[in-house]
Amino acid sequence: MKIDIISRNCEISERLKEITAQKLGKLNKYFEASDLKIKVCFKKEAALSTTEVMLDYAGKFVRATASSDNFYDNLDVVVPKLEGQIRKHRTKFDKHQKNSAYRDAAVFETADRDEKKSAIVKEKKFKLTPMTVDEAMDEMELLGHSFYVFLEAKTNTVQVLYARKDGDLGLIEPEI
Repeated sequence: MKIDIISRNCEISERLKEITAQKLGKLNKYFEASDLKIKVCFKKEAALSTTEVMLDYAGKFVRATASSDNFYDNLDVVVPKLEGQIRKHRTKFDKHQKNSAYRDAAVFETADRDEKKSAIVKEKKFKLTPMTVDEAMDEMELLGHSFYVFLEAKTNTVQVLYARKDGDLGLIEPEI
């Protein structure tokens, strides 16, 4: 298991790093330790402390976030959330591990922009994995996002799956 700890607008103590590693070590029972990558981001905004944990296992992602007045309480909330999501999607993780021919991890990069261009605050780059719409729906649910960009396996086109305000899902398909 590899844990990357990132701090934004705060200093992280060695004790917090140790406790983070200890609590996230509980996730080893669900995965092979060598394949598990965990990214933990501690953010401090005014009086609110936010902890975001993103778990990457063989190209599959699980993400959980918690906010409170301290990081220690956040870890107590985030770890059970992650365990619940992992248990819910356990067979998908196992199937992906056994059948995965595509094992490159997604690459995330952020770029700082000039303050004049305030519309774009973050950029990400990632590799598109060929998948079906059903698989994309599962991935979007795992990540907890309101949209998901993917490469449709049959047509080999980039498509966007998004959550609508009425609770249903929408699919954007390009015309060629």
